[in-house]
Amino acid sequence: MKTRREFLQRSGAVASTTLVSGAAFAQVAQHRAGGGAVAEPKEWYDRPMRWMQLAFVEDDPGQYDPKFWLDYFKRCHADAACISAGGCVAFYPTEVPFHYRSKFLGNQDTFGDMVKGCRDLGMNVIARTDPHAMHQDMADAHPGFVAVQADGTPRRHWADPSLWVSCAMGAYNFGFMLDVTIEIMEKYHVDGIFSNRWSGSGMCYCKTCQSLFHDYSGHDLPRTTNPLDPVRKQYLLWREQRLFDLWRLWDTEIKKRNPNAAFLANSGGGALADLDMVSIGNLAPTLFADRQARSGVMPPWRNGKNAKEYAATMGTKAIAGITSVGVEETYRWKDSVQSGDEIRLWMADGVAHNLRPWVVKFNAKPIDKRWMPVVEKFYGWHFRNQNYLRNEKSLAEVAIVYSQQSAAYYGGDQAGAKVENHSLGYYQALVEARIPFDMVHDLLLDIEKIERYRVLILPNIAALSDRQCAQLTEYVAKGGSIVATHETSLYDEWGVRRKDFGLAQLFGASYDGKVDTQVHNSYLTVEKNPKDGSFHPLVHGLENATRIINGVNWVHVKATAAQSYSPLTLVPTYPDLPMEEVYARVAHTDTPGVYVRESGKGRVVYFPFDIDRTFWEVLSNDHGTVLKNAVGWAFRGEQPLTVTGRGMVDVSLWAQKGSVTAHLVNLTNPMMMKGPVRDLVFSPPQKVRVRIPKGKSVKAVKFLVNAAVPKSTVVNGMVEVEVPPFELNEAVAVDWV
Repeated sequence: MKTRREFLQRSGAVASTTLVSGAAFAQVAQHRAGGGAVAEPKEWYDRPMRWMQLAFVEDDPGQYDPKFWLDYFKRCHADAACISAGGCVAFYPTEVPFHYRSKFLGNQDTFGDMVKGCRDLGMNVIARTDPHAMHQDMADAHPGFVAVQADGTPRRHWADPSLWVSCAMGAYNFGFMLDVTIEIMEKYHVDGIFSNRWSGSGMCYCKTCQSLFHDYSGHDLPRTTNPLDPVRKQYLLWREQRLFDLWRLWDTEIKKRNPNAAFLANSGGGALADLDMVSIGNLAPTLFADRQARSGVMPPWRNGKNAKEYAATMGTKAIAGITSVGVEETYRWKDSVQSGDEIRLWMADGVAHNLRPWVVKFNAKPIDKRWMPVVEKFYGWHFRNQNYLRNEKSLAEVAIVYSQQSAAYYGGDQAGAKVENHSLGYYQALVEARIPFDMVHDLLLDIEKIERYRVLILPNIAALSDRQCAQLTEYVAKGGSIVATHETSLYDEWGVRRKDFGLAQLFGASYDGKVDTQVHNSYLTVEKNPKDGSFHPLVHGLENATRIINGVNWVHVKATAAQSYSPLTLVPTYPDLPMEEVYARVAHTDTPGVYVRESGKGRVVYFPFDIDRTFWEVLSNDHGTVLKNAVGWAFRGEQPLTVTGRGMVDVSLWAQKGSVTAHLVNLTNPMMMKGPVRDLVFSPPQKVRVRIPKGKSVKAVKFLVNAAVPKSTVVNGMVEVEVPPFELNEAVAVDWV
C-alpha cells in the first residue's frame, strides 16, 4: 500500500515544478476582452487587499445594473473581483457544446462586460466556475458525466431535482470543464479561475470511478467509511491524488493562456479538510477561506481560526477570507442579509489574523441593501490603514498543532468529536487568556519550521508517525515545550493503536491498556507540594478550590519517570443517583491528573483526559484556568503581546516593514457563542504591552480606529499603551526608528 508520505512527496514535487514554471514568465500581453494591451506584474497574487465577489443567478443578465456595482466597488476601494462565468450556467456567449447558457443571456456578455468594467477600475479579475451540477440535455448526451449513488442509481441534485450531480473524477471535469476553462481564458485572459464545489459531492460509484480506483488499488470501491478499513484508506489516497491531478491539469492549461494566472481552488481548511493542506500550500499561489459566516453555535473567533489554519501551510502567501452578507444556516436563505454588526465582527476577526476581506453577494439584483454601507465603511477603514495590514509575519510564540491524518484515520466519521472539538476547546481557552498564537500543520514539524515557537499545543493529536514523534522530541530537547492531551501519539499515522504512546518518553508516562469513555461524576483534587506546601503554577487561581470537575474520557497511564508530585489527582467516579448515594467511595488517590516535568531544555505538560474537549462542551472556568496556566508554565516568561483588562478580547501581533500592529477584537457581546450578535458592548479600557525587538526603538505609536493620540511609555523592553474603550476593534501600530 502506498504510504501517505510517498503520495504527499510526489504531489509536492509536481506542485513545486508548476509554480516555478508559472513564475518564470514576465508579463501578460493582451487582454482579449479588455480592449488593449495591459501590462501586469508577474505574481500578482499578493497585490489585492480587498475583494468583491458578484455571484450571478440565471435571471441576472439584462435585469441587473452593472454600473451600480462598479460604482460600489470603486467606493469600497476594492482592488480585485471574482465574477461568475460558467460551469452549471454560462453568463457569456459560450461555444462549448452542452455548456448551458442562461436563458436570459440573449446576445449579451454579462461576464465579459463586468470583467471590462473591473479592469477599467484597475482591479484584478478572476472567473468563478461551478462544475458540480448539469442540466438534462448534458445528462442525456453524456450519462457517464453523472454521479452515481451506492445503489447504482444516477444522482439527482438534492436542491433542484431538475439538475443532475456531476462526477468530479471523470470526463466531466477532465474533459468538459477543461474546455470551459480554456474557453474562458482564451476569451477573457482573466487572472485566474476560482471553482466552487469542484472536488465532488461525496462518493461516486459510476463506472469511471470504479474502473479508475480498481486500476489504482486492485480493489472495488469501499462501502464503508471506517478509517481503519485498508480499502477505505486506499480510496482516500486515490481521491486525493486524482483531484490534485485535476488541479494541475487545469492550472497548466490556464497558464498556457496567461502565464500569470492560476487555478485558484475553493479548497482547504483545518483538520477536517478533505484534501492535504500541505500539498495545497505548495500548489496554490493564493487561497480564499470559504467560511462565510457563523452558523449554529459558533464563536466569532472561528474566522480567525480559518486564517491560522490556512497560514499554517500557505506561509506568507496572501489569503482572503470570504464573508457572506447573508445568513449562512443549513436552511440556505441565500437572499437574506445579516445584521451589520455581525458582518463587521466576522470581517474584523479575520483581518486581525491576516485575512484580506472578501465580500460575496449572491444575486446581482439586491433586495435588501442594508449591508452595503456597512461593508463600504469597513473597506474604507481597511484602505486607509492598509500599510499596517500588509503583514510579513506573525510574532506569536505559541502554536496549536492540527492534524488532518488524525481526523481522517483516527477520527473518521467522528472526527468532529474526537479531533476538532479538542482543538476548539484549547482555542477558546487561549482566546480567553489573550495569548497570541498560530496554528501548525502536523506534517510541517521540521525543527527549522517550529523552533520559533516556545510552546506547541497538541490537543488530542492522536495519530502521529514515528518521524513526527522524533521531530517533537528533538524540539523539546532543544528548548521547546509541549502541552498534550488525552490520546496524543497513541496511534500511528494510519490510525492504528500503538502499544504505547509515541511520546511516552516526553510524557514520563506509558499507556496502561485502557481508555474510559463517558466518565460521570469524577473529579480532580487540587494538590499542594508535599515538600513545602506550595501550589504549582498549573493550578494558580484554584488554590481554594479543593476539587475541580474531571473530563469525560480518561486514558489509563502509569508513570515511567520521576515526578515530585502531580498538581491534580484523580477522584474516581461514584454514583450520581439516588441522591443519598452521591458521595465519594475513594476520597483521594495518588493517580495523576496531569504529568508536569522538565525534559531536556524544554518543559512537558500531559493531561491523560480530554480537558480541552470537555472545556469546549461545558466551558468550565476551572478547565480554562488550567489550560491557560499550562501554557504559561511551559512558556517561561512574558508573551510578546499582553493585553490586560475586562471583557473578551481576541488578540494578535503582526510585523510589517518598519512596524508592528497589535490587534484587539472585542468579542464581548450578548451572542458571543452564537450569531448574529445582538449588540456590540463597548470594551472597557485595556492595557497593551508590546515587546520591542532587539536593536529597535519606538518612533511613533498610533491607533488605527480611534482618532486620539495614544499615551505610551517604554518599560523594561516593552512599549505600554493605554487603550480607551472601543466598540468593535482597535489596532495599536508601533513604528520603529
